[in-house]
Amino acid sequence: MKDFKTDIIVIGAGHAGIEAALASSRMGVDTVLFTINLDAVGNMPCNPSIGGSAKGHLVFEIDALGGEMGYAADKVTIQSRTLNLGKGAAVHSKRVQADRNAYKTIMKETLEREPNLRLVQGEIVDILTEQTEGALRVCGVLTHLGEVWECKKVVIAAGTFLESRIFVGDKVYSAGPDGMMPAKGLSASLERLGIRLQRFKTGTPARVHRRSINLSTLEEQRGEDIPTPYSALTPEQDADEVNKVACHVVYTNKKTHEIILGNLDRCAMYSGNIVGTGPRYCPSIETKLVRFADKERHQLFVEPCGLDTDEMYIQGFSTSMPTDVQYEMLRSLEGFENAEIMRYAYAIEYDSAEPTQMLPTLEFKTISGLYGAGQFNGTSGYEEAAAQGLVAGINAALAVKGEEPMVLTRDSSYIGTLVDDLVTKGTSEPYRMMTSRSEYRLLLRQDNADLRLTEIGHRVGLIGEERYARFLEKRAEIEKEIKRVEKTTIPPSVEVNAFLESQGSTTISTGIKLAELLRRPELTYEALAAVDKDRPPLPRSITTTVAIQIKYEGYIKRELAEVERQRKLEEKVLPKDISYKDILGLRLEAAEKLDKIRPMNIGQASRISGVNPADISVLLIYLTGLKR
Repeated sequence: MKDFKTDIIVIGAGHAGIEAALASSRMGVDTVLFTINLDAVGNMPCNPSIGGSAKGHLVFEIDALGGEMGYAADKVTIQSRTLNLGKGAAVHSKRVQADRNAYKTIMKETLEREPNLRLVQGEIVDILTEQTEGALRVCGVLTHLGEVWECKKVVIAAGTFLESRIFVGDKVYSAGPDGMMPAKGLSASLERLGIRLQRFKTGTPARVHRRSINLSTLEEQRGEDIPTPYSALTPEQDADEVNKVACHVVYTNKKTHEIILGNLDRCAMYSGNIVGTGPRYCPSIETKLVRFADKERHQLFVEPCGLDTDEMYIQGFSTSMPTDVQYEMLRSLEGFENAEIMRYAYAIEYDSAEPTQMLPTLEFKTISGLYGAGQFNGTSGYEEAAAQGLVAGINAALAVKGEEPMVLTRDSSYIGTLVDDLVTKGTSEPYRMMTSRSEYRLLLRQDNADLRLTEIGHRVGLIGEERYARFLEKRAEIEKEIKRVEKTTIPPSVEVNAFLESQGSTTISTGIKLAELLRRPELTYEALAAVDKDRPPLPRSITTTVAIQIKYEGYIKRELAEVERQRKLEEKVLPKDISYKDILGLRLEAAEKLDKIRPMNIGQASRISGVNPADISVLLIYLTGLKR
């Protein structure tokens, strides 16, 4: 039937599925996006925020490639903050409070209005394949209503729904997040196809009614004075139009800890009911108390879920305790003595795929045309999910069009680092992106995401000509201003030295280049306007990058040299049919790991756990022998 035929099918309309479906459809490929519930498109089942440490970098990169998350987030921001401003530029990360319901509405409207995209409520229970030329290839999907949809590619972005179970104390039941239905049957289909699944766990805190919290006793957290939008499509914003709400900080105390530790036997996490592995970097409050027993208190953030709701999210207070204990825990907090719970906290356990089964395109190695993205790939977080959805959607569309795939390298982006970590190293717990995971984090700043990735977004067809022309103009302005700052000489004068003294900087007796002054740690680009009389008026998005490029020039050059060294290893391609167990001198463990991962090149092989430098030397010698 013609109605049940398309090029690409995306399973799941969470953050990964949205980006995958929008990318493929905007690249001119007919796409169908399936979701269990149309009312939950773009849902935020956990924290009502987008961005954060390293996650903000991902959102800027998604936008630079032509994705949607950053642009949508800008429209629904109710508070903006930049984290880590007391540290170096490499780790500055934007995080926004988002209006949860508004975000869902905008994303659903965006999907509905996309010409090459159909949005369908339905559950996929089986992946259909056919054998062609000795390989298994996707040819369609089966819905729970018995419909067979023919297609060329499938992107699985099932989130935390696969065979998902909810845990609240000793109560266990089958359900997806936010009270939705679980996805039944698809896991069994994948296992029949030989895909290895693993069981992961995550959780969420209670939502509390605003009227029941005495916010006046809590520490207030306001938004930043100079917000920078995520998207190049969003005009620079005033703080007043962005920062519509305040967040608050509260701390656990001795009584809170006594309640939690006294009820560990009633907690699903410690009763033995949960078998899935939970996230290391976003643990439940009970796990924090067990793991960090010496800490007297833990910081919690009280965050509004939106402008049209009184639900307040208690970040850092995730738990799987019974409901009566949840009340006790909350009411032990300052200002929460009369707390009213609107949604109870819970833990959720679900199936995910081992990501080492995938190529850097996020296509499964053993099943042509099948891609994975998001929490299905073993990650946590909306931003990690959206980034993978974009990669999978782009590559599925490129494959349909018969074009070369897009593989992002570790030195190009946090997205490239994320994907490489997953497919090369795998993950034994829900993976979270952090700045420390990148060896090139000074190159991969959020201010230069567009400089790194817009060319790629334009090449694959997600960045239009008008936006691309604006990008080229911005890049030229940055280069022009860097040259001006490097060539401008500031002569000594009473006025200049008075300024330098006021900034705690050494005075000058001879002329000095403006760039040299900027490299002084105590001087900023903004402050130097006092002595930089010929400075042209430039937007903050340009001056921020100019200042960082000049101030960190030496460190940046050092990282670029390392990139070049690593690139030479990436260029040494490993044959697809290589038999590692037959390579003389290769250790057994290394041969087994290499055979499992099947790396594309020496660079990727060097990052596999269990493969050491001696093994890489053996592989290099082997490749040299092949060339002879």
